[in-house]
Amino acid sequence: MRTRFDEQLEQLNMLLIDMGALCEEAINYAVGALNEGSEKMRKLTYETDKHIDDREREIENLCLKLLLQQQPVARDLRQISSALKMISDMERIGDQAEDIAEITESIKKPKEEICGDHISDMTKTAISMVTESVDSFVKKDLEIARAVIKKDDIVDQLFLEVKDDIISAVREDKTPGEYFVDILMIAKYLERISDHAVNVAEWVIFSLTGQHVNEELIEKERL
Repeated sequence: MRTRFDEQLEQLNMLLIDMGALCEEAINYAVGALNEGSEKMRKLTYETDKHIDDREREIENLCLKLLLQQQPVARDLRQISSALKMISDMERIGDQAEDIAEITESIKKPKEEICGDHISDMTKTAISMVTESVDSFVKKDLEIARAVIKKDDIVDQLFLEVKDDIISAVREDKTPGEYFVDILMIAKYLERISDHAVNVAEWVIFSLTGQHVNEELIEKERL
């Protein structure tokens, strides 16, 4: 019985890895649509978000099967319940990548691009947070999960720098106001993606320790 249970837990891990990879792809496609103005990238974002939704339902079904058909002990129960929480955040990551892609449909890029480097850095950091948060669950690694939570400060700081750049550009009247609003919204969605990655990491810590944590506790190194 336990062997079958362990096999299903391994299947759960593989599905989570796949869902995390899909989230990474969705973010890359969405920002690719911004950088290239590509309709193909937008369509890939929308298609990938649908795959993420499908994977969420598949993982939900597996988790319910594990809960109903097996007899998980406390740690196993925490792992399964944490996975259910994690996929909710990962599904939201897919939605927010789709939101970014939708913005790019009407965005009109000025001759002098504003905030490009900061958006690129936010994208790279957010993607790494998503990937590493899922990795920490599969590897049962507290240190990776803690590192993800600490990285959120980087994204938050980059978001502030985007806002500062926009304020400076507005003062200099460099480009149409609609572009500033679009870029600010894209930066906000990337910030939210990083917040969801933090949530995933926090659920990983709960699954391993039974403790509910937050970013403040991590920073104080109380765990």
